[in-house]
Amino acid sequence: MSVETFLRQRAVRIEAQGSYTLPNWYDPQGRLRSFACRTTRVSPFRMLVDVPVVGKVGDRLTSYFREFGKFEGQISDISAGSFLLELEMPRAMRVRLADKLVWLERKLKDPTNVREERRDTRFIPSAPHSTLTWADGGVTPCFIIDFSAGGVAVSSEAQPSLGTPLAIGACIGRVVRLFPEGFAVKLLEPVHNLQELERRLIRQMGGPVASADGRLEQFTLIPA
Repeated sequence: MSVETFLRQRAVRIEAQGSYTLPNWYDPQGRLRSFACRTTRVSPFRMLVDVPVVGKVGDRLTSYFREFGKFEGQISDISAGSFLLELEMPRAMRVRLADKLVWLERKLKDPTNVREERRDTRFIPSAPHSTLTWADGGVTPCFIIDFSAGGVAVSSEAQPSLGTPLAIGACIGRVVRLFPEGFAVKLLEPVHNLQELERRLIRQMGGPVASADGRLEQFTLIPA
């Protein structure tokens, strides 16, 4: 099925954080790499997922979402920064998923239920796709998992080492922690206005980098 067709079908608009593995993507130790992801629309048969690494149509993958559990599936279509995943599961499991989606849809429509994105002072961006700019001027797409005033969690095909200086959008930072789905970056200049920080973090390929490139070159001279 195509993304365009799926967008015309009935589905629940829900943003569920998760992770996934793609075939033939391995870390230096030879293990399948995990990437962070986030659903945007889900039905009992398929889901549209925002991702840092899109993969190819026909790729089979494993995904996990805290709200739903583990899914196996196959990519049926791709678009910029996302793929459509055809869910493969027994009928009984599909029925349970349908019931869960009905419950979630009612919950989301309840005006007394305020959606809370804050978790331990970390926030989830409304648009997760941005770019990493490296000290040599190279640019790589990335997926922002969450952020706080002083740091950002990122998932990307790139695997920087600890201490690597980089820019996320127009924010300068340094890699301070590695985890299975990506890495954490400490910002050089914390931004306590979170709306302004989100605006600076989100930058698409080809977009303006503001003053980040020049400042990043200076930042590379600062000891880790």
